[in-house]
Amino acid sequence: MKVFYFLLFTFYFLLCLSCSAKIEADTAKPKEIVPPTEALKKGEELFSQRKDVAKLREAINVLAQARNPDQRNFEVEWKFAKYNYFLSKQLSDEKEADKVNKDGYAAGLIASRLEPTKPDGYFWAGANLGEQSERNPLTVGIKSVGEIRELMNKVIEIQPDYQNASAFDGLAQVELATKLTGGSAEKAVEYLEKALTYEKENGYIYLHLAEAYLAVNKAAEAKKQLDFIFKIKPDPEFEVERVEVETEAKKLLAARF
Repeated sequence: MKVFYFLLFTFYFLLCLSCSAKIEADTAKPKEIVPPTEALKKGEELFSQRKDVAKLREAINVLAQARNPDQRNFEVEWKFAKYNYFLSKQLSDEKEADKVNKDGYAAGLIASRLEPTKPDGYFWAGANLGEQSERNPLTVGIKSVGEIRELMNKVIEIQPDYQNASAFDGLAQVELATKLTGGSAEKAVEYLEKALTYEKENGYIYLHLAEAYLAVNKAAEAKKQLDFIFKIKPDPEFEVERVEVETEAKKLLAARF
């Protein structure tokens, strides 16, 4: 009889747990989806203050609340990818940065499927993958080279001057990063010189063209590119990037000239 009552009690206890779990699941509130228009406006305000990493994180969280798997929004997805890319560049924790880039890459691909004739999704998917590859050249970079090229070439096919002609810069970075495995510094120079036919104010293009010229032993041309960086008219919208480019240019000038 003792065994019988023990089994009966056990059954009753498990039944109660099951019912409790069901009630909890039934009463759990579904994720509240923020309207895309509201999230995009707030996200842009926060992104403009991205010098403060906390603001950039908040911008990503705002857009995350507007991401609806059942009703994807093109602009929410590509801007979520863009914000993640910029956050990854400010992170010192490589594990966190990898996750951020993976999230951005996935969102960029979603955007490219939603609007396959627009460059935004392709570019930010490629930018996130490129950033992750730069940090992990052996584990990510080697297998991602082809995809990065494909994504950036798609951007150029659709809109070559997109994001200040940065798709050409992305292709050039691939060539410079893979010099030992088939990449070409000469090809990098070609891409960056082509970029300058579309865009004259992108400091990254001049910085990377200087690096490419140095790789093909054209030091005089390289110095011209570095000197020009400090003549570009500052744009308040890209203050963070201007500081980064000028800092890197100063380092290269000090190291090589």
